[in-house]
Amino acid sequence: MDLKNIIKYFKESDSFWAGLLRDLVFVITVVVIFASVSKIALGLYTPMVAVESGSMIPHIQIGDIIFVESIDRTEIITNEAGKKLNYLSFDEYGDVILYKPRGMEGTTPIIHRAMYYINESEPMWPGGPLAPHAGYITKGDNSRTNAAYDQQGSISHLQPIKKEWVIGKARFGRVPLLGCISLIPRGNFACFK
Repeated sequence: MDLKNIIKYFKESDSFWAGLLRDLVFVITVVVIFASVSKIALGLYTPMVAVESGSMIPHIQIGDIIFVESIDRTEIITNEAGKKLNYLSFDEYGDVILYKPRGMEGTTPIIHRAMYYINESEPMWPGGPLAPHAGYITKGDNSRTNAAYDQQGSISHLQPIKKEWVIGKARFGRVPLLGCISLIPRGNFACFK
C-alpha cells in the first residue's frame, strides 16, 4: 500500500482501531492548536487554573477556571495603585496574581490580590516587621478566611512575593464551576460545599 491508499483507508475505514486513531489525532491536534494560540495570546502554554479554595470569595469562587496572562507580557497594578487609577479587576481594585509560594516549584500556586509593593527593609504593613526583600504584599478577597495579609499568616509568612515568583495575572473574568472537572479527580471535593 502506498501512502495515498493508507491515508484513504485511515479516513474512510469503519475499523475500531482506525476510528480510535482518528479520534486520537483529532484530540492531539486540538491540544496543540490550543496550546499554541494560548502561548501566542497569553504567553503561557497552559493559561488556565482551577480555583481550589474559597480565599477569593465573593469575587472568585471554588471551581472557577481563571485565565492567566504571563507576567512577561503585563504589568501588575496593585490594590493601592488601582484605587488611585480607579482600576478594577474581578470587582475590586488592583490585579489578582498567580504566584509560587516562596518561589518553590512543584507547589500549588496561590491566586490572591496584589495589595501593594514594598522595597527591602520597608515595613511590610503599618507597624509590621521590615521586609527581607522587595515584593508584593498579597491577600485573598474573602474577609472571613483572609482577614490578614498572606505575609502575616502561613501562606507566605514574612515573605513578600518577589516579582520572579509571580507566574502571571488573572484576566478576562471567570468560568464558573468548570474547574471542578479537574479538582474532583485529584480528591478536592470543595466544589460540593
